[in-house]
Formats: sequence, C-alpha cells, structure tokens
Amino acid sequence: MGISSELLQKYATLIVRTGANVQPGQVVQLAVSVEQHDFAALITEECYKAGAKKVNVDWTSDTQSRLHYLYADQETLSAVLPWEEAKMKQMTEDLPCRIFIASEDPDAMNGIDPEKLSAVMQRRASVMKPYRNAIEGKHQWVIAAYPSLKWAQKCFPEAENPVDLLWDAILKTVRVQAENDPVEAWKAHTAFIEEKAAWLNTQGFASLRYHSENGTDFTVDLIPGARWEGAGAVNSVNGAFYIPNMPTEEIFTSPMAGRCEGTLVAVKPLSWNSQLIEDFSITFRNGRAVSCAAAKGQELLEKMIHMDDGAAMLGEVALVPKESPVNQCGFLFYETLFDENACCHCALGMGFKEVLPGGDDLTMEQAGKQGINDSIIHVDFMVGADDLSIDGIRPDGTAVPVFRNGTWA
Repeated sequence: MGISSELLQKYATLIVRTGANVQPGQVVQLAVSVEQHDFAALITEECYKAGAKKVNVDWTSDTQSRLHYLYADQETLSAVLPWEEAKMKQMTEDLPCRIFIASEDPDAMNGIDPEKLSAVMQRRASVMKPYRNAIEGKHQWVIAAYPSLKWAQKCFPEAENPVDLLWDAILKTVRVQAENDPVEAWKAHTAFIEEKAAWLNTQGFASLRYHSENGTDFTVDLIPGARWEGAGAVNSVNGAFYIPNMPTEEIFTSPMAGRCEGTLVAVKPLSWNSQLIEDFSITFRNGRAVSCAAAKGQELLEKMIHMDDGAAMLGEVALVPKESPVNQCGFLFYETLFDENACCHCALGMGFKEVLPGGDDLTMEQAGKQGINDSIIHVDFMVGADDLSIDGIRPDGTAVPVFRNGTWA
C-alpha cells in the first residue's frame, strides 16, 4: 500500500519549511540513506523551492558501515582524513542548514566488537568536536525519519506490511494526516510546550527529585538561571526559528554538571551505535556514574560511560508526559529520536550551553564554568515509568509536584 504522494509531499514540506526552516540563500547539508534516494530528491527540491543556494547530500549506508567494521582495522577507521576535516572546517564558514533523515537498521552493528566501535567513535569525535562546537547555536538543523524495511521489520516482526505500520506511526507522531494542516498543528503543539516551559522557568527550582517503584531514586541539582526549553530553537545568526527534532514532546534543560545522587532505572531499551542495551540502571555518586547494570549490553554501557571525562555526568534532564503520541503508539521504535519522546529521560554527556543567559555566545569552556557538562557523547535514556513522581525543590526546601504517575501534576 505505502504512503500516498500527497502525504509524502506534506511531510517533506513540513521538514524543510517548519523543521529546518530553510532560508533564502542558505546552503543545506542533507544526510540520508542511499535507500531513500527518492525522498532525498523530494527534500532537495523542497529546499530549492524555499530558496536554498545549494543542497549538498551526504549518503549513508548501513550495509557499507557494517562492512567497514568487519574488514577494516581500527586504526584505519579511526583516522579522520584531511578532506574530512576540511569539509567540517568549510561547514563553520557556510553555517549550513542541516537535515538528517533517520532510517537505520537497529541491528546493523550486531556482532561488531563494542571495543572497536567505541574506540573509533571516540577518536573521530574528538577531532570533529571543535568544529561542532564552532557552529553550535549558529545554524538550523532537524532530524526526521523515513522507514526502511529492516527498521520496520524490527518494530513489527510478525506483520505482513511492516513499513506501512511504521509509516502510520511516524506520521501520527509528527502530526501529518490527510485531513489536517501539519504546519498549523505544529504551531499549536509548540505553543503548548512553550507554555509548560514558561511555567517551569517561573519556579526557580534548585533541584529535581525523582522516584519510581522500579528503583529510581534520584536527585539532581539545576543551574541557577538556566532556562527550560522545548519544541523549537532560534538561530542566533539569522534569527530563524526551527524545530530540531520531529517528533518532539520534551521540555528540557541542562543540570549542574557533577551534582546528582542516586539511581536511575531505564524503562526502555537504548539503541546506541546500532546495538541494544536492555534492562539497565545507572547509579550516581558525587555527580558521576559510578556503576551500571544491564541485562544485555553491559560492556557497551560501560564503554559509553567511559568515553571521556564528561561521559559519566549528565548533560540533560527532560520532561515528557506518558500521553505522548510516541508512547501511545505502544511499541519501541529502536530509534532515540522517537523513544526519547515517549517519556521522561536524561542524557549522559554533553549539555546545552544555549540554556544559559547569553549561552550562544559562550565557548564550551565558559559554559562549563557555569555548570554545563562537556563530552564527545550525548546519549538519552528513558526513565519515565508509569508511576514516576518528580518534585521540584526550591532553594528554601519547598517541594512542588511537577510529575505524578508519569504525567504533569
């Protein structure tokens, strides 16, 4: 059956015009799987209609990536070649509008040595990170999704038409339906999220306290004056409003690095480097992850926490009610873009300097002095159990209910 051409066009328009909000004269960098070449052409045309100066495409392939890790040695894979670094340097000059289309096979890296995966990622990310930092807050970007057959089969292993089912779920979560105007639907959605963020910003909470019967018992300090944000962001160079994630249901901030205590229990598996970590928990002492346990992927989880000095500390706390359309779909997407928007989550690694007053103009070193964590990773994991309670604690010790039973109190 498949998706209709009308819906596909609606979706492409939403990604380009509302998500990325491509501006006249901008360079666009599109990252997309070779399998989705037709959709890439649709996105490219829509970018040019929006006034893009040039659309450059970075083609990806799960099959090729797996072959590289199977046959190339670690030293070769880890090397960042001069042309790759020059490309990143060019990006700091062009400040392109970036569009990422997620469609990866969740099992693409099954059986690949976690040590090799982590070592390659660590070395390459350390070279690329200064360029990423240089464009932070100065360009628009969006991640959206297009279902591949292998991804759909992972989500619906028994279904006769798994791609159709995954399309239905994706379009539901991004508010693209035959009878609606997605642009107007997103205006209403972002207004709701901004209203909740504004309420949180008036509370002046010093910390958050989490509790669930599954073992989550955790407190994290917040940065004085740091904002809660959600839905959209603003390019500090041209003032363009954009929506980085489609879908998005979260309201988030970066907590005080190195200031948390207790245990967080994940309620959904984590897909990282195309491998699954399942039934896991992380315990923090003096602000750092000191231990973890996982029924599956223990070694991978440990490697992740030790990627660099900041990987063991939190860079984000995010609030998502269990009524989220992603959660209502009733299955695991095996893709963080969706699964993080199913329920409350936290992230190990890099924080967001833009939540600080004047944060876009700060270096990561300056932001770090105010409490923003820095790392080469940023990995979200879901902690929003159905009975999750979160209290906001004011500086005088007053506790204010924020979440009860997994939703807004």
